Amino acid sequence: MSITVEEKNRVIKEFATKEGDTGSPEVQVAILSSRIATLTEHFKTHTKDNHGRRGLLKLVAQRRKLLDYLKAKDEARYASLIERLGLRR
Repeated sequence: MSITVEEKNRVIKEFATKEGDTGSPEVQVAILSSRIATLTEHFKTHTKDNHGRRGLLKLVAQRRKLLDYLKAKDEARYASLIERLGLRR
């Protein structure tokens, strides 16, 4: 399961730090979070999809690595991103 092109473009516009920004950690984490949310909904109905679950775990690990990088690089940006995405409740 993946996100639609429109959803991805919306996330990029919302989290971009400048015009044309698609590679900043904020944008990457936001896209991963959107994909994770989509897969989480998928697993509510498809409980035995273990191959997809492995993909979900890989996405979560990738997001964790990006968040760790951002926290080490600039803690203010990290805190802002966590707040905007609603992570770490």
